[in-house]
Amino acid sequence: MNSEEQGPQQSIEDIQVDVDNLYREENFTDLKVASIRRLMPVKADGSPDESREPIFVAQTHLMSQMGPLPVQAQVEAKTLEEVIQKFPEAIGKAVEEMMEEVQERRRQEASRIVVPGAGGLGGGQKPGGGIQLGR
Repeated sequence: MNSEEQGPQQSIEDIQVDVDNLYREENFTDLKVASIRRLMPVKADGSPDESREPIFVAQTHLMSQMGPLPVQAQVEAKTLEEVIQKFPEAIGKAVEEMMEEVQERRRQEASRIVVPGAGGLGGGQKPGGGIQLGR
């Protein structure tokens, strides 16, 4: 991957903490399948920021043929109890979206046109695969 594909380069001096977007993180779990992250907005001094709402993220692992698959989804809720009620639906929707993305990637991959000399099957060789016929 070249530097253009990686996006703009950032130096250490350019990295700054966004003091208007700080959160304190709390984790809740049932020690079986559910993990819930609650991100509570805070000010730069660590005090609660009442002007912003908390963010809730539902997390779990589903077993697949290739092993455990992490799944997470942001849940629109005001309370932990509300997140618990919405947890199955949020994870189900996240799985549906993942499956749609996998199908789309498969469609894109299947529709790719392989052009000789473009790094495809020809391995960067000229048309004809570099085979020369005798005269």
